[in-house]
Amino acid sequence: MGDAEIIPIGTRGRPGRGTGKQPSSAARGLAPTKKAPTTRASATKSAGKGGKGGKGGGDTVDPQQPEQTLPDESTAAEEQHTPPAAPGTTPPRADEAPARTEDDTTAESSPPSSAPTSAPVASAASTETPITSPLSTRERNPLRSIPTSAWLSAFQQAAMEVFGDSWEPRLAEFLAFLRRRITGDYVVDEYGFDAEVTQRFFMAALRPIAQQWFRIEVRGAENIPAEGGALVVSNHSGTVPVDGLMTMVSIHDHTGRHLRALGADLVFQLPVISSLARKGGATLACNEDAERMLRGGELVGVWPEGFKGIGKPFSQRYKLQRFGRGGFVSAALRTGVPIVPLAVVGAEEIYPLVGNIPALARLIGVPYIPVTPLFPLLGPLGLIPLPSKWLLEFGEPIRTDEYDDGAADDPMLVFDVTDQVRETIQQTLYSLLMQRSSVFG
Repeated sequence: MGDAEIIPIGTRGRPGRGTGKQPSSAARGLAPTKKAPTTRASATKSAGKGGKGGKGGGDTVDPQQPEQTLPDESTAAEEQHTPPAAPGTTPPRADEAPARTEDDTTAESSPPSSAPTSAPVASAASTETPITSPLSTRERNPLRSIPTSAWLSAFQQAAMEVFGDSWEPRLAEFLAFLRRRITGDYVVDEYGFDAEVTQRFFMAALRPIAQQWFRIEVRGAENIPAEGGALVVSNHSGTVPVDGLMTMVSIHDHTGRHLRALGADLVFQLPVISSLARKGGATLACNEDAERMLRGGELVGVWPEGFKGIGKPFSQRYKLQRFGRGGFVSAALRTGVPIVPLAVVGAEEIYPLVGNIPALARLIGVPYIPVTPLFPLLGPLGLIPLPSKWLLEFGEPIRTDEYDDGAADDPMLVFDVTDQVRETIQQTLYSLLMQRSSVFG
């Protein structure tokens, strides 16, 4: 035993490493560990190896370590079933001892007791990972995860896109408008004209069509009186009376006045169109209503050609039809208001009328069923008007206040004034056609 070489702990039984006076570098790198209990077979095997490694062939003994006893076989068998290490830790290798803990140090320093051998198993079981219940999913409402501030921000952004930078006052005006419409706090005149609805909705809807689709150019708007009654007389064309709507929005945008149109009987026989026409300022084309509005200082519009003007073939475009019996002239003579002639160029080309279906028109009860190059061939797409360039020119007013009081009852005088108005419009149409370079330019 005296001649046996002492092998320091940590060298794994290989001689020649370390002097025995201080630990080797491999031993210094190891944390304080607890020597794992071994079975009798492993102890015998290590003793045999130690005998071969030493000079004297005896067991290797470390004088600095206390003498260890071998546990019985039942305890070793229970410790072999140690549960796996907890998550996040590195399990020890087979040839290394497990790390020493405070509980282990306390257990070694205390004297052995008569505790049952199953205590190590209970201690190991306490370090097992707790068993959790299986994961479960539940359906969530996606709108619940959106905060209220996000909804408010989106609403403000949408309001800015619709109403612009000054969206708050405009939104307040719109809400006030809705409140007045719901409570009935709005004004409608004796003819059914609703100025607020006309300005906010009808004009707003027609303005983009007039400015961007037909690109209407207005001339002579200064000839329209700024106040007082006046009668605007215009040519009629276009298969569908779109020229009347475009005249109304153009006069409103250039003078700020509403044009009170005189419509045919058919307009006020239609269920929905009649209500919209009343709210937009139109009334029945009769001398009584025309004279009352003119005396009331309204700006009245009339299209004497009627259905003969809008329903004429495309080959007769810009050729005025008969102006009737001159009822509009007699109304102007009785009220003494000026007559403003208006010539419209461009409306003839929006629906080129190339045919008619009179049998179907009589069955439905309308003056004509138009046939255009696009309708009814393309169905609803054929109802889209062609984007022709429009020119509107208002002529100098024809005064009627210079005639005698009974001038309206003189048929020859009424005929002369009617013919004067018709010729003024016809000559203006010829002049505008000569100035126009292209139909769509």
